[in-house]
Amino acid sequence: MTRIDDLPVRDELRGKSPYGAPQLDVPVRLNTNENPYPLPEPLVERIAERVREAARDLNRYPDRDAVQLRTELAKYLTNTGKYPIGVEHVWAANGSNEVIQQLLQTFGGPGRTAIGFEPSYSMHALIARGTGTGWIPGPRNEDFTIDLAAAERAIAEHKPDVVFITTPNNPTGNAVAPDTVLALYEAAQAAKPSMVVVDEAYVEFSHGDSLLPLLEGRPHLVVSRTMSKAFGAAGLRLGYLAADPAVVDAVQLVRLPYHLSAVTQATALAALEHTDTLLKYVEQLKAERDRLVAELRATGYDVIESDANFVQFGRFTDSHEAWQKILDRGVLVRDNGVPGWLRVSAGTPEENDAFLDAVREVKKELEG
Repeated sequence: MTRIDDLPVRDELRGKSPYGAPQLDVPVRLNTNENPYPLPEPLVERIAERVREAARDLNRYPDRDAVQLRTELAKYLTNTGKYPIGVEHVWAANGSNEVIQQLLQTFGGPGRTAIGFEPSYSMHALIARGTGTGWIPGPRNEDFTIDLAAAERAIAEHKPDVVFITTPNNPTGNAVAPDTVLALYEAAQAAKPSMVVVDEAYVEFSHGDSLLPLLEGRPHLVVSRTMSKAFGAAGLRLGYLAADPAVVDAVQLVRLPYHLSAVTQATALAALEHTDTLLKYVEQLKAERDRLVAELRATGYDVIESDANFVQFGRFTDSHEAWQKILDRGVLVRDNGVPGWLRVSAGTPEENDAFLDAVREVKKELEG
């Protein structure tokens, strides 16, 4: 039987595994940072209406530049980000992963490099590899904050073409201070200059504000977002960025023609009409996340303070063993490969209760 390595694949892809989290049939799944609440019925009905309208023209290509969608996304960013954003500052694609891919196709590629501060979102490195961009793992402190001095030295030494800053950070959950982002931006401009991509996939869950205002006067700064988390629309696959209009023009050099389907655009527009309702679910999840942090600490676990809709907890002598014991109790969490730590997504109150019961039992078992 033919194997991948029997094919003439690129050398840097040999021996690698695709991105993925276990999709297991268990009572409680808290491993992929999804919003656990189904879309409200009025929104489902509005999606059906908009998709029905779009279906009448499916014989035609969709709006190639998604102008109406980008206009509404700009309004959302302006209303929530405390910074005026126009349609010319916004670009949308199939999930924030495609946004990242387009950025690396534009500013990375063969002979160029990108740096990210690990542990962080693993798709940054995977997409870098897929676009032929060299990947540089940058340093973090023991508490998973960015080691600013070491990071500045790494940027000065390697002179990367793209710098990734994830805030709140996945999988650790901690946010990056604006002063740190500004310092890394200045270091990146002094070294290359480089593009700096701030990945704000979980920013709606943060205790602080978006870093959108930092875009002012910084044409090499990009803020990436998604509708998968706060909007509860992981199945939609809609991501977007805010940046200088020149960046929006640049990524269109590599985007596939008509990359966003008419159905995707219609569904996203419907969701944006229900922003106020959807953000109420965010407030519920923030409260549940804070409850998880408090209960885990009360149980005796170490917990990283979280600004996201998930919590990293430990410490375990064997994190995979602990993961399996929690799974044996019907609860699926995430083993990200961070030694000694696991990550749990904030679920419904009932799901979180089941998780907390499981980890209390596991702690007693492991401590004998």
